[in-house]
Amino acid sequence: MVQLTRSDLPSMASLRAIEALDRLKTASAVAKELSQTQSAVSRQLQLLEQQLGQDIITRRNNRLELTPKAKEFAETIRTSLGMIQSATQDLQFEHQANTLTLGILPAFGMRWLMPKLGDFSKQHPDITINMLTRLVPFNFDAEPIDAAIHFGDANWANTSAMRLKSEYVVPICRPDYFDEQPTLFSLAASDLLQIMSRPKSWSNWFIKQGFDQDIKRPATSYDQFSTIHQAVLAGLGVALMPNYLVEEDLARGILICPYEGDGQVAQSYHLVWPKRDRIKPAVRKFRDWLAGQVEGEDPYPR
Repeated sequence: MVQLTRSDLPSMASLRAIEALDRLKTASAVAKELSQTQSAVSRQLQLLEQQLGQDIITRRNNRLELTPKAKEFAETIRTSLGMIQSATQDLQFEHQANTLTLGILPAFGMRWLMPKLGDFSKQHPDITINMLTRLVPFNFDAEPIDAAIHFGDANWANTSAMRLKSEYVVPICRPDYFDEQPTLFSLAASDLLQIMSRPKSWSNWFIKQGFDQDIKRPATSYDQFSTIHQAVLAGLGVALMPNYLVEEDLARGILICPYEGDGQVAQSYHLVWPKRDRIKPAVRKFRDWLAGQVEGEDPYPR
């Protein structure tokens, strides 16, 4: 093994600067993330060029761009910094090895996950689960989160994923919302409600039913299913909702499904965790337990 002297190694500040520039693309964004001035970032990059003995930055239209070789270097630095961060956290939080910080989607977490957690607690009484709710994807590099539940296609960068549940949506409304059984045409002309994070949900649903006419006006968007649910109960319109959220209301007749159609959604709910050399023991135990709670026979990633 080659022994490097201290003078052979670039400073941590310069390594963080080149990694951030490759990821964020602008010096101003790098300066903001590193809590430095743009001139300080430029000095770090200049010092790195001097130490490496070659240009790593090209300036084009007042923008800083990395050379192809510098991009490869930045990718290696990113991997190495991630390993250093992981090792540091393992050492710092060794006493928290049995703590799991889980990010959840509000509605899915409350209605699907929570009722199952009693079984996990019985099997693993030594593990404490802390939960954070969020409507947007989590950033494992920037937030103290061990794993999260996301909805989508399981193509999030630098993560592994395990499928939990597919989604089936149904249109719902109050029993007195329509005077007569609606057609697709009258349904498309009604007040449509949808979740903000899925702006094409209604248009995709209509296409799936073979309806190719334009929807009369844009659907009203809400940021959470709980808010949409209250809007429907108030008679404000027709909403597309995951069936697991409204089964009880439909069974009791509080709400109705005004049109029976194909509501299968292509995306699914997934448990997601960062790709790292070492997976936290609490994450592994939670993942293995959750595999027994999901749809299908083989939820593990390939």
